This record gives sequence, C-alpha cells and structure tokens, in this order.
Amino acid sequence: MIARLSRHWLLPGWLCAMTVLAWSDGAASADAHHSLAGVYDSSNPVTVEGVVVQFHFVNPHPYLTVSVQSADGRSAEWRMEMDNRFELEGIGMTSRTLARGDRVKATGSRGYRDANSLYLRRLDRPSDGFWYEQVGSTPRISTR
Repeated sequence: MIARLSRHWLLPGWLCAMTVLAWSDGAASADAHHSLAGVYDSSNPVTVEGVVVQFHFVNPHPYLTVSVQSADGRSAEWRMEMDNRFELEGIGMTSRTLARGDRVKATGSRGYRDANSLYLRRLDRPSDGFWYEQVGSTPRISTR
C-alpha cells in the first residue's frame, strides 16, 4: 500500500520537474538560436567579392560557401549565412537561385569566432543584376 501511495505522489512531481526542465532548455535554445549579436559583429560591416562554391538551401538558415581571393592572391572560403529558409522561399528563392560559379559581392556582419564568416545584409550578382538584401527582419530580392 505504501509503495502504491508513494508512486502516485512521485508521478506528478516527476512530470512537473520534466516539464520545467524541457521548457527552460527550449527557451535557452530559442534565445541562442535567434541572437545574431552573439555570433556576428554588426558594428564591423565587411564587403568581399568572390565565386560561389556551393549554395546550401537548408533549414534553419541557408548559407553560401564563397571562395574569396585576398590581395596577396590566396583564396579562402567564406561562410555566408542568410535569413531563415521559410522566409527566403516566401520571397521566391529556391535551391537554384544561386549556383556554383556565380560571381558575387557580399556585405555583412563578420563573425566573432570565424573571421571568414558573414551574416549577409546584401548580396549582389552583377552578371544579371540579382540582389538579396536583409533589412531588419525582412529579406528582399530583385533582378534588373
């Protein structure tokens, strides 16, 4: 009888503890995921030009890998993160919008930990006039 009684008392406490733990972990993850300020330095905008190596149209944030050649002739790959995939699809972007070999000019906020990473604010593809721009929380694209 005592074992049966204690089981009924422990179950609600256990469920409550698990709920609080799950909620607090989820809140921390959501905050970390949406905090660009902790990853990218918006006070230090950078502009680079290069050639697209790959366009990763993935969740949660699509990104480009771009080969950028420095003044001394060395090339380095840069990772350029974009707004979330859902919003990019909503403005007409697809996995084929950017392709290997596209020459691009990118401006964005440089990463704190990785000097060769950007959160894209503006991307131009001069060959056809395509541009992508992140204004506040709203992405936009256009072609000439």
